[in-house]
Amino acid sequence: MKNLCDWNNCYKYGEFKAPIEKDNSKKYRLLCIDHIKEFNKKWDYFSGMTDKEIYNFIKSDMTWHKSTQNFASSDNFFNILWQNTLKDEKKNSQYFAKFSDQKNIKFTSNDIKAFSILNISVGDKWEKIKIKFKKLVKKYHPDMNSGSKKFEEKLKVITLAYNQLKNTYKGKIDT
Repeated sequence: MKNLCDWNNCYKYGEFKAPIEKDNSKKYRLLCIDHIKEFNKKWDYFSGMTDKEIYNFIKSDMTWHKSTQNFASSDNFFNILWQNTLKDEKKNSQYFAKFSDQKNIKFTSNDIKAFSILNISVGDKWEKIKIKFKKLVKKYHPDMNSGSKKFEEKLKVITLAYNQLKNTYKGKIDT
């Protein structure tokens, strides 16, 4: 069934959608080619808005109208990972301090992959691994990179690699 153009006294086929409201709702009317052109010439999404409202809309549009999370918020994924890492380091620091000779460790393929992800040599001392991890966290944290998902995914991989090595080194410590 064809729809007629929703313009006064027009009997042409209405096939182009024109929004009824500015609220991004799914409400629209169908117009013919001539009337959609006329509608588009006059359409101004921001008409009736103050400069401040326009500024706030454009600013919000940069993040797809979704709120961003502060790193310090309790439910932020990276904050949880970071706090767990710090808690584990504090709890186990006495063991890592005693560990001095990594040459006797047999590293798994996952360990070697983790060294590669952190861009350090296989068998590096634990202190060097911690320092490198902290540098990478600062470099790839999404808050430092405009909230980019690419950096978020990279940081997840770095954190998993760090935890892999932490578990390997922890398991090999002479107590």
